[in-house]
Amino acid sequence: MPIDPVASATFAPTVTPAAGTRKQAMDSEVFMSLLVNQLRNQDPSAPMDTNQMISQTTELAMMEKITRMTALSEENFHLQMRSSAAALIGNEISYTGADGVEAQGLATAVSYSGPVPTVMIGGKSIPLDLVSGVGAPMPPT
Repeated sequence: MPIDPVASATFAPTVTPAAGTRKQAMDSEVFMSLLVNQLRNQDPSAPMDTNQMISQTTELAMMEKITRMTALSEENFHLQMRSSAAALIGNEISYTGADGVEAQGLATAVSYSGPVPTVMIGGKSIPLDLVSGVGAPMPPT
């Protein structure tokens, strides 16, 4: 008696992790997991060299410190950008417009809502990256 392949097959859907749930970079948790697995699966007749284990542990500590220093440097850079933008208020600012033409105007406000602070110049919101010069405020006429 022939077997009907459609009737006998069972469908088991595969579950894939949601987008963004997989780790994209190696962090200390992954490193420690690898080290523990390495220790668990080592050959009892030829155990792992203690110098190698200390070296790997030191590398882990260095990686964590470098990661922390990088985060602090980025935070410091963002704070400096905010400070620089705030210092522009009340000054005459030169900037490159969206059309590529150099323009200037008085900085009246600063917004920190985006990744790069923006300066209000003549009613336009200009990203700090486009500011090309700063001058003293113009005296009233």
